[in-house]
Amino acid sequence: MDNLKIKIILGSTRQSRFSDKPGAWILAEASKKEEVSAELLDLRDYPMPFYDDSVSPAMIKDGAYSNEVVKKWAVKIKDADAFIIVTPEYNHGISGVLKNALDSVYAEWNNKPVCFVSYGSVGGARSVEQLRLVTIELQMAPVRNAVHIMGGPWNLLEENGKLKSGAFDPYQKSVEGMLNQLLWWARALKSARKQ
Repeated sequence: MDNLKIKIILGSTRQSRFSDKPGAWILAEASKKEEVSAELLDLRDYPMPFYDDSVSPAMIKDGAYSNEVVKKWAVKIKDADAFIIVTPEYNHGISGVLKNALDSVYAEWNNKPVCFVSYGSVGGARSVEQLRLVTIELQMAPVRNAVHIMGGPWNLLEENGKLKSGAFDPYQKSVEGMLNQLLWWARALKSARKQ
């Protein structure tokens, strides 16, 4: 069977953001799986305009988006078999840049599974709940399991801003269950998309 292409999306572009730390960790964990080819997608590398096209992405065929950065983003999203979104929780919700990235393309998301690694107040649970609704509308399949990093990300950092040794160790069981679910759905939906 072909490798499953998993794209890991960093949902924050803030200076001094935390998302690159769980992003690197989840990339390493996903890459341990034999059948997985994992890639990190940093929204800093895709400075898309705020969704302002006169045509809905749902109506655009074959990735013919009007903006060149959106076209590059669409190519990466189309290439994926599944997604892991690393998301902060800002004011009980998802970041504007992440919502914009989700809204900017459409068909490329369809019929693919997605799971979430979140952080912030209550482990980012409210941002994940919002993302489940958004991804369903994009015709994605959000899996049940997620990783919720509790206690605030600042508690996982040394004074110099580096991640404390073993900071993510308490989440190993959660990440294993989440990845197993994601890969099951990725295999099933990849097979279904070929029919």
